[in-house]
Amino acid sequence: MIAEEIHNITQALPAGVRLVAVSKYHPADAIREAYAAGQRLFGESHAQELQRKHQELADLQPEWHFIGHLQTNKVKYIAPYVHLIHSMDSPHLLAEINKQALKAGRIIPCLLQLHVAEEETKFGFTTDEALAYLDSGEWQQFKGVSIAGVMAMASNTDDTRRIREDFHRARLFFEQLRRDYLPDAAELSMGMSGDWHIAIDEGSTLIRIGTQIFGERQY
Repeated sequence: MIAEEIHNITQALPAGVRLVAVSKYHPADAIREAYAAGQRLFGESHAQELQRKHQELADLQPEWHFIGHLQTNKVKYIAPYVHLIHSMDSPHLLAEINKQALKAGRIIPCLLQLHVAEEETKFGFTTDEALAYLDSGEWQQFKGVSIAGVMAMASNTDDTRRIREDFHRARLFFEQLRRDYLPDAAELSMGMSGDWHIAIDEGSTLIRIGTQIFGERQY
C-alpha cells in the first residue's frame, strides 16, 4: 500500500513539486518500505523521535525534513543532519538554529513559517511580523542558516475557497520575499493530505503528506 500510494502521488505531481512523506508516529519499517519504493524526503515533527529514526535508519540516506513546532532546546538533537527545517517560527528559534548549525559545522536551510490560517493555535509569523523581521536585517548576521523559502498551513476547514485564499496569501508573501529580500529562495511548502491539490495550484514546491501514504498514526 505504501509503495502504491507514493507512486500514485508522485505520478500526479507537476515538474518542480516534491513530496515530503510525513513519517511522524510511524515506525522505521514503514520508512524503509517507502524508501524502497523510491521515496527520499521524510518529514518528522518531534526532535527525539527524529533522532531515534535517524539512528535506526543509519544504513539509508533519507533526506530528513523537520516540519513541526521546534523548541529551541531540541535543536541540538537534529542540527548535525537535518536537511530542511520547515517551521522557523520566531527570531529566537532562528538564532538557536544558527548557533547549533555553527557547532555542527553546517549551514541549515530553514523556511519562514507564515501564519495564514484562521486558527490562533497555529504557529508562525503574521505577514506584518515577517516583513518587520526581514526589514530588521537581523537574520543577515547569521552564518549557519539560510532562509530558503516559506511554509504555511491552511485553515482546518472544508471550505475550499478559504483554503485557497490562505495558500494564495502565502504565495504572494513568497513572491515578495523573492523580489525584495531573497531572490534565491526556492521553496514554498504548502499542502497536506486533504488539500495538496489546491496547494499545487497556488504554487507549492513541497507537499507534506502522511496519512494518505502511511495510514493512521501507529504510536
